[in-house]
Amino acid sequence: MASLRCLRELSRRATTVLSINQTRLISSLPISEPCGTTITHATPRSLTRDLPWCNLSSRSQRRHFSSKTNDTDESSGGEDDDDDGDDYEDSAEMEVEREYSPAEKVEAAAEIGYRVMGPLKPSERLFKPYEPVFAVVQIGSHQFKVSNGDSIFTEKLKFCDINDKLVLTKVLLLGSASQTIIGRPILPDATVHAVVEEHALDEKVLIFKKKRRKNYRRTTGHRQELTKLRITDIQGIEKPEPTIVHKPSKAADTEQPEAELVG
Repeated sequence: MASLRCLRELSRRATTVLSINQTRLISSLPISEPCGTTITHATPRSLTRDLPWCNLSSRSQRRHFSSKTNDTDESSGGEDDDDDGDDYEDSAEMEVEREYSPAEKVEAAAEIGYRVMGPLKPSERLFKPYEPVFAVVQIGSHQFKVSNGDSIFTEKLKFCDINDKLVLTKVLLLGSASQTIIGRPILPDATVHAVVEEHALDEKVLIFKKKRRKNYRRTTGHRQELTKLRITDIQGIEKPEPTIVHKPSKAADTEQPEAELVG
């Protein structure tokens, strides 16, 4: 330690002596520089470049700048953690299902546009042959053009199970070959009957979120829940009687008249 202190004292005195001599030499020279310029005197590198304590200032500055970047990274990481916590809280709130009373279930279903009639019995024969009648129904916020025997996919209907009979009450239009009935906006006496076939999931949709310069990227997937309905009957319009068209048999087409013999 004593030798280190002596070395520091010698280097300090040498630098002061050299700086005084340089200032004397510069002051003796004629000044030809414009006004407003300043002269800085640097210490000789031969005495200070190999000393370990001469680069402390630069090292401290480097540490200072690195600490700034670390602080920003930590702050951004904290923000990301906070965002993750908010997302987790939102998902936890969404997972809680509300319990509905029977009256509330009926009101919610009527607002969407259907009414549950009960499960389908094995002895019931609801499916009929095709009839030349179509209807435009509204389920939730979507409209569908349906005919007897068609199947449609809607957003998941809450209060119904598979093989339940439904009555779609929001009928906007009825049509056939002879007449068309348009509602304003709904036909009160028209109904469309359907049966729930299955509850399924739609194809996955990817959602990507990014905030530039914040190291924030989130990729999530979503599969919409769907309900498949089979249309069984359309009521509220006169249905024309189906016309039976007799097709000629193939045997009659293949038979050829025999050629007459001329004597």
